[in-house]
Amino acid sequence: MKQTQNLLSAGNYDEAIYNSISNLRTNKDKKGNQDYVYLLEEAFAKAKERDLNTINLLEKENNPAHFEKIYNTYLQLNDRQEKIKPLLPIKLLNEGRNAIFPFDNYNDKMVASKNKLSGYLYANAKALLASNSDKMNFRKAFDDLTYLNEINPNYKNVLDLMNEAQNKGTDYVSVYTKNETNMIIPVRLQNDLLDFNTYGLNNKWTVFHGSKQKGIEYDYSMLISFREILISPEQIKEREFVKERQIKDGQKKLLDANGKVVLDNTGKVIMVDNLRIVTARIFESRQLKSCQIQAKVDYINLKNNQLIQSFPLASEFIFENIYATCKGDRRASDDNYFSYFDRRAVPFPTNEQMVYDTGEDLKMKLKNLITRNSFRN
Repeated sequence: MKQTQNLLSAGNYDEAIYNSISNLRTNKDKKGNQDYVYLLEEAFAKAKERDLNTINLLEKENNPAHFEKIYNTYLQLNDRQEKIKPLLPIKLLNEGRNAIFPFDNYNDKMVASKNKLSGYLYANAKALLASNSDKMNFRKAFDDLTYLNEINPNYKNVLDLMNEAQNKGTDYVSVYTKNETNMIIPVRLQNDLLDFNTYGLNNKWTVFHGSKQKGIEYDYSMLISFREILISPEQIKEREFVKERQIKDGQKKLLDANGKVVLDNTGKVIMVDNLRIVTARIFESRQLKSCQIQAKVDYINLKNNQLIQSFPLASEFIFENIYATCKGDRRASDDNYFSYFDRRAVPFPTNEQMVYDTGEDLKMKLKNLITRNSFRN
């Protein structure tokens, strides 16, 4: 109750109305809720008076920039009444009367103010689209048209204008690669890097194309330059080591210090784990081959052919295959080592496959780089 009174005193009338309605919704005739009825009556009257004064002042100024505020205020006046209507009538028990909420019909004024606002938004968006302004203004026109279509669906040719604003406001980015190394870059890696449909990077205002499309004027280009590719020799590293481990090998009878069998209180023989030490000599082979790619990403503004930003891009892929044999009891090895005993030597990946596998990680890093860095400074 005190919170609602404080909201009313602070001029937060709609919050006070919301609190009062919430408390009255379950039992509006409860005597303990009478104070909320008075608060609701007072908050409604003051909120209505303030809104009507605001509209009166804005209409006298006759500034098109205020059309949205006027329209939203009429919506607010109507919405406030609709929230209270389901509770009516609400009794003031001590006064023997119903609470007074002087409602008005705002339908005509809502429609009129919406039409004024629609005309203003439409004319303003058309003016922006007809200008040779920058893309940010086209994006503003799109936002205005989107709002217009929300409040007044299919107003004139608003949908066509939205498409025009979307196209004019979009940054189109052409992406291509350049090989500055002395190695051949796999074609499928270049195709994967340029397949931006798989990146999920295209958004409302930025579209990436790995190959240029007719009829599109590109704003930016992104050059991925392969600077260096390092591939290690194929290596097989071998080592031999001994593992010793205590394992559980069934159960045995528990004996006391004199070698006699120990019984429990029911006369049953007590059995314990039979622990013993096992040993294994392990012969391990490790196949290794690695590939590193060093690249650079350049953002270029095609309007003035100026470099915007450059970013280093590096990736590494390591091929590793471990296999092993043993003499002795393989249970002496660690549990997570057992799988190596079932493996064998495999053919090393070709250099082309190594470069391609490294490129998969490179692609992910490229995606992160683009996500973190905008083409617009």
